[in-house]
Amino acid sequence: GTKEDYLACIQAFQKAGINVYGDIVLNHKMGADGTEIVNAKEVNRQNTNEIISGDEQIKVYTLFTFPGRNKKYSDFIWHWYHFDGIDYDEKTHRNTIFLFDQKSWDQEVDDENGNYDYLMGADLDFGNEETVQEVTSWLYWYINLTKINGLRLDAVKHIPASFYKNLLLKIYHDFNKELFTVGEYWHGDVYHLEKYLKEVNFEMSLFDVPLHYHFYDASHNENYDFSHIFDQTLVSMYPSNAVTFVDNHDTEPSQSLASFIPDWFKGHAYCLTLLRKSGYPCVFYGDLEGIDYENVSSKKEMLHQLLSLRKQYNEGNQEDYFDHPHLIGWIRRTQTKAMVIIMTNSNGGIKSMYVGKEDRHCYYVNVFNGYQRVLINEDGYGDFYCEDKNFAVYVKE
Repeated sequence: GTKEDYLACIQAFQKAGINVYGDIVLNHKMGADGTEIVNAKEVNRQNTNEIISGDEQIKVYTLFTFPGRNKKYSDFIWHWYHFDGIDYDEKTHRNTIFLFDQKSWDQEVDDENGNYDYLMGADLDFGNEETVQEVTSWLYWYINLTKINGLRLDAVKHIPASFYKNLLLKIYHDFNKELFTVGEYWHGDVYHLEKYLKEVNFEMSLFDVPLHYHFYDASHNENYDFSHIFDQTLVSMYPSNAVTFVDNHDTEPSQSLASFIPDWFKGHAYCLTLLRKSGYPCVFYGDLEGIDYENVSSKKEMLHQLLSLRKQYNEGNQEDYFDHPHLIGWIRRTQTKAMVIIMTNSNGGIKSMYVGKEDRHCYYVNVFNGYQRVLINEDGYGDFYCEDKNFAVYVKE
């Protein structure tokens, strides 16, 4: 459907009393098969460490029996004590956060809202051994079934770091292989990401959220100092644990973390992820194929070209020319080939860069504009040009 259809659908859900979190639509049952009576206390949404009510009995959707599965995959039955809390009381139809009796929020989580263990729905208690064992058993079943060789862990800042540290070590040991694992810890402050990596003993990578926000700032502020685009980013501090990205399903327009990178800067951003030495770059499917309901056009031709350049030229040494606030460049170079990248977020200009004396008197051509050719001088330097608010990638003609 269209964007209007999508927004109308969201409004209809909200009118019916169904919660909407970004692109996830939830009703109060959260898939539960029944309710249970639990003693609980209400907590402050802005500081979940603060209890703001006395004990009360509430009716909650915490009974998961999965009758349709008839114990085919697991005979485990989820009860209230496998959870820490919930955000709905069926008895009074109240939407607020409740902490169950004799429970406490998990630690080693993000510090937003005092303690960000609770996100939504029925919150798993990772201090409960049965909970940990069932989640682990499910993952083992899934790996054996699908033969996957990597994991993407969603919303890790709401789950104790020690759980994943122990789990990943166990997986590597039991499966006798390392599954490439990336966690989504959504925070613009790189030091929060650093703290988490240390807590999980660097057993996983994280998405470089600070770099995404740098892209957003650079594309919305004409005075942004482009030479500092990588300052305080995960890829600059821990390149072996950084998954770089431009956009994702959460940052696209109308989503909960909307911070979409505009078209004019997409090429810049993808050069800064795909054509760099450090980090594990991730391409957003919405950029590749377009998003019709958001009026986001496909960047397939440009992305295929950049991916081809990455495959052919992104190796060897990397020499940066981040010596101007609005005009930057770098070179990837081996003994036999070189690739030159130059870009600006302001006025166009020329930057002299070294490709090697072995290419003197040769021409380099802009892959995205064949009319732009640069003659390499006797000393192995070329004067590479970039148009206003654009990027260019030069390779040997």
